[in-house]
Amino acid sequence: MTGDILDDPLFTAEEAAEEVGVKVATIYVWVHRGHLTPAGTRGKHKLFRLGDVFAAESTRDRKRRKRPVAC
Repeated sequence: MTGDILDDPLFTAEEAAEEVGVKVATIYVWVHRGHLTPAGTRGKHKLFRLGDVFAAESTRDRKRRKRPVAC
């Protein structure tokens, strides 16, 4: 079955951060704030789907644009 969620590759926080263009710490901040949920683990490493990481990044961008500008 193609396109199945089980076929999605999983990335470490380091790999996901590099793909999205953020710091690894940002990935863990998103997890802590509930914007991103790990899809699994490999040993002690949390694993993420890139689609989930890009969605968390997109949410962050929307929130930044909604902030009022100081005059």
